[in-house]
Amino acid sequence: MKILLFGKNGQVGWELQRSLAPLGHLIALDRDGLTPQQAAQLPAWQGLPPLEHPLCGDLTDLVGLARTVHAVRPHVVVNAAAYTAVDRAETEPELARRINAEAPGVLAQAAHEVGAWLVHYSTDYVFNGSGHTPWQEGDATGPLNVYGLTKLEGEQRILQAGRQHLIFRTSWVYGVRGGNFAKTMLRLARERERLSVVDDQFGAPTGADLIADVTAHAVRQVLRTGQGQGTYHLAAGGETSWHGYAQFAIERARQLHPQAGWRVQAIDPVPSNAFPTPACRPHNSRLDTALLQATFGLHLPAWQQGVERLLAAMPD
Repeated sequence: MKILLFGKNGQVGWELQRSLAPLGHLIALDRDGLTPQQAAQLPAWQGLPPLEHPLCGDLTDLVGLARTVHAVRPHVVVNAAAYTAVDRAETEPELARRINAEAPGVLAQAAHEVGAWLVHYSTDYVFNGSGHTPWQEGDATGPLNVYGLTKLEGEQRILQAGRQHLIFRTSWVYGVRGGNFAKTMLRLARERERLSVVDDQFGAPTGADLIADVTAHAVRQVLRTGQGQGTYHLAAGGETSWHGYAQFAIERARQLHPQAGWRVQAIDPVPSNAFPTPACRPHNSRLDTALLQATFGLHLPAWQQGVERLLAAMPD
């Protein structure tokens, strides 16, 4: 079996390289893709045929994406690449739309043409963030910003292209690789005596490793049974605010690394309007994951468990 992964160097893409490898031959691309010469130097176990054209990993190159899927002819296409600069999307809507909407549609159509499954990641930002109840898959959408609009259009284009797809809506994603909210809070906790953190936005911090492991489990099941296609909510268990997240991360980091030179004495809760941003953020990012857990026989651990592992992996 061959799996074609786009976005291999992102937070989720990095973890997917680990979780998908046991399922088959994994061809993982970043934005630069692979030239035919580079592809020829890969180990034979990756299962690539001789290439006439480069393999394209750039989601702005729609022709290149379709050509790449047809050249590799994978059993599964996994799209972990996206335009995620939420605020910048307000001034770059065309680029955000190309990457988040048009490219997934092209990948879905190409996957359909070669008989492959498509796995794609979306976001709670497709909802309007109102209320306090966790969002279910069938709830009415209503994005508040350009990023959310483009991600919703990406979902819609995938649905129009074919039947064999898995769309995972996630929220508050973090990874060991690269920057994340917890790392930022811990850095500030060493630099400042007082922090202010938003306390009126709620969700569940969700590790990229959890997303990758669930993806691999779901892919294995749909390939074995041919059933389970659809849209699912994928987030860690429980909920918190950004303020609660910061408090937990700093308190546990202090316990794990007591000699790290902590200066922070207070973490003040503040409303979202204390930090104006170009793009409006949803207040309710809670996701109901019951459908995912029931369909794939999973238990999603509490968000604290993943953050604990993240903190334990950080150097002093």
